[in-house]
Amino acid sequence: MAVSTHSRTERAIELFHALSDETRLEIIELLRRGERCVCELTDSLDAAQSRLSFHLRVLKDAGIVRDRKDGRWVYYELEPDVFEEMQALISGMRPRVLNRSKESCCA
Repeated sequence: MAVSTHSRTERAIELFHALSDETRLEIIELLRRGERCVCELTDSLDAAQSRLSFHLRVLKDAGIVRDRKDGRWVYYELEPDVFEEMQALISGMRPRVLNRSKESCCA
């Protein structure tokens, strides 16, 4: 059981890290409308290609986006299944309501 909890924690860290940057969130917002060429993302975000490549790599490594090459262009799109995974991870963090007596354990 410890291994499962540890791997779930590691996965949450990876996903939350990928989502913890404004530029990466802007990329996700742009990709919500569908697949985009890297040149479109560069123009829309007014970002240098090297900076954008770094952020796309973080998102790709976390499994949030996937890419495909078409000639010399690279296109990115969101990986839909990862959003269900994130939702399950967050739901698993919800506090459990326990029936506890009103006595304090430290009293």
